[in-house]
Amino acid sequence: MGPVVDTVVSSTAFPRHAGVVVVGGGIVGVATALALAKRGVNAVVVEKGIVAGEQSSRNWGWCRQTGRDLRELPLIVESMRMWETMNVDTGRETGFRRHGILYASKTKEKLERHETWATEARAHGIESRVLGTNDLRRHLPELPGSCVGGLYTASDGRAEPQQAASAMAHAAMRHGVNLQQQCAVRAIETSNGAVTHVVTEQGRIRTDAVVVAGGAWSRLLMKGLDTPLPQLKVLSSVLRTRPLAVPIEPCVSLGNVAFRQRLDGGWTVATSATNVADVTPDAIRFFPQFLPAYLTERSALKVRFGQRFLEEALHWRPGTADRPSIYEAIRVLDPQPHRPTLERMLADLKRDMPAFGKAEVSQTWAGLIDTMPDAIPVISKVDALRGVVVATGFSGHGFGIAPAAGRLAADLVCGDTPVVDAAPFRLSRFTDGEKVRAQHWL
Repeated sequence: MGPVVDTVVSSTAFPRHAGVVVVGGGIVGVATALALAKRGVNAVVVEKGIVAGEQSSRNWGWCRQTGRDLRELPLIVESMRMWETMNVDTGRETGFRRHGILYASKTKEKLERHETWATEARAHGIESRVLGTNDLRRHLPELPGSCVGGLYTASDGRAEPQQAASAMAHAAMRHGVNLQQQCAVRAIETSNGAVTHVVTEQGRIRTDAVVVAGGAWSRLLMKGLDTPLPQLKVLSSVLRTRPLAVPIEPCVSLGNVAFRQRLDGGWTVATSATNVADVTPDAIRFFPQFLPAYLTERSALKVRFGQRFLEEALHWRPGTADRPSIYEAIRVLDPQPHRPTLERMLADLKRDMPAFGKAEVSQTWAGLIDTMPDAIPVISKVDALRGVVVATGFSGHGFGIAPAAGRLAADLVCGDTPVVDAAPFRLSRFTDGEKVRAQHWL
């Protein structure tokens, strides 16, 4: 079972028409709705489960510039500016604090890669420092012996995933957004190449604009619109500890394990060194596009074949307007965490950082990351369908980047000047001949 999310009460009246319907109540969806509402747009959010019920509440909580894909840097710079005032803007606690993020370098090759990234990032106004072992020890008194340096960004921060999206949703509703939870979208109807209605289990909403921000479900939603979206799901397992006093301020990644303190005094512990990729029909379908990333990242992926293949082959179909859909059958994706990964990362944490020797686990969970072949999101109009914008595929980067991603999605659907250049995030990059590649800095 996932972590408990701050409650948001749905709007009472079901809307029959909207200027824009946002499909998905994750952090990107509610950030989009908030940006729309601030412009006076009549926006509706429809969510099959609850706000932030899936990956938006299950991520690490890092608001990270460090090591980002260079194409994402303008978005994260704008997001960090927005995070800075988020508590005031929403009138609620999101947990955002600037405590810095530190990536330890365990090899000279990794340290050189960090140095190259830091040089590139300065062009975007990001001041990251490459640390030697002496400077690194100031942040990590119990420095693992294998470390030769590190990459540190003091202006990075963290927020609380179980609070932030809910705070944004409350703010959006104060600005007039209609929020419908436990309300699955069965189909998006079009006529003459343009959106006309969003059909939900509770009724139809007339609209001429839709933002698909469905996270791991976006691939299936777009399939219902006959629009290919090469998106897969990766399982990430996380644990949190009981409150424990450890004198470490920044969020830290040691490569094999990562950790950051929570507002409640406990620690969120995770790893990017071991994730699980289930073989599914889509994994086979999109394998050629994901092959370059897989060849680079295969040491961090455990590929498994099992029940998920049959479940998706037999049951994962786009919905139709006249009958219950898979979106109603699965209100919340709540996968089981990968126990060997949890055990290994906790053991690694206690071995490498003895101050965590008495850490007690209070909860474990897993989430499904919506990932793209180049590990950057799609925030884009759909060329063949007027009124459709997609905001998905954040590849584990979505929490920190969400405020500006929502603003960019709102810009696109409204026809306003984009807050950043949207070209790197266009959906057509997968079909227009661009060489799709991921950048691997960390």
